[in-house]
Amino acid sequence: MKIKFERLVTRNISIFVLRLLELSGMKIGLNKLLEYVIFGFFGIFIIGTIIANILLSIEMLLSIVGSFIGGLLYIVVIYGVISYNIDKRKSQMEDILPDYFQLVSANLRGGIAMDRSMLIAARPEFSPFSEDIRMMNNRLFSGESLETSLHKLANVYNSRSLDRSIKLIVQAEHFGGRMADLMEQISRDMRNQQIVQKEIASQLFMYSIFIAFAGLIAAPALYGLTSQMIKITSTVWTGILSSNPGGLPTTGSSFLKPHPPLITVQEYHNFSLIAITIITGFAAIIMSAITSGKAVRGIRYLPIFIIVGLLIFFVISIAVGGLFGSISGTG
Repeated sequence: MKIKFERLVTRNISIFVLRLLELSGMKIGLNKLLEYVIFGFFGIFIIGTIIANILLSIEMLLSIVGSFIGGLLYIVVIYGVISYNIDKRKSQMEDILPDYFQLVSANLRGGIAMDRSMLIAARPEFSPFSEDIRMMNNRLFSGESLETSLHKLANVYNSRSLDRSIKLIVQAEHFGGRMADLMEQISRDMRNQQIVQKEIASQLFMYSIFIAFAGLIAAPALYGLTSQMIKITSTVWTGILSSNPGGLPTTGSSFLKPHPPLITVQEYHNFSLIAITIITGFAAIIMSAITSGKAVRGIRYLPIFIIVGLLIFFVISIAVGGLFGSISGTG
């Protein structure tokens, strides 16, 4: 018996998720998506709790809280992937939109009707936008008005440029405007806007380099250096305490009494891995927001940034550990 997962959520949530799937162009049903979300969340929650409590000997409460947070992060990742596909689909469409309107304008000047001009201009290289144009043309043949079909076309993309262009086309149709000239002007304005966006991105390139260096290189290197310093300090203190079981003698004020590090090497190592993952992840998102104006586009850089950051951390740790191995007793 197939479970109807859409019945487990409210109508507003179903409408919201369906809208996201429509904008993203993902070929997956609402029930299947909710199945992945629900099973994935409870799988991470249950398995994570068992592993943390039994295998890692972590307290039950902390295991439950950590596993619950892990399940929420899983949902956030799914939402991020859908948002990324929405933005990617919109960007691909906006890149070809000036060329598409230029072709429509040329067809209109050749005496071809508006609906036919839009269909002919939908070349295969404009996919998936060309597929949406063909679906719009099918609706026109079924008796739907051009205005309604154009508005439905605008609704399948999260694009202000397309929405404004459709509104101008509909108004021109109502008032008998010169459609060929309008299409050409829209195409020209979109190209100018794309040129301005590229110029702004090039001017902000130095900020991106700084963020990439700070988050991708500097932070992992400092964490790697600090972890080895703690390791060396802990080794030195182990030797001192073994020679002085009663502790070091104190002179003067008690608050100046030296003592070994309060954090263990393993604790700082685990903290470093978590911190580097967070820092490099945010560096990818911030860099994408600066260069493209869309933070969600940084999702495609996340795995690369995190892997490179962790590699730099381990390389620096190994290099510094080998350099000072004689001091720490590991060489």
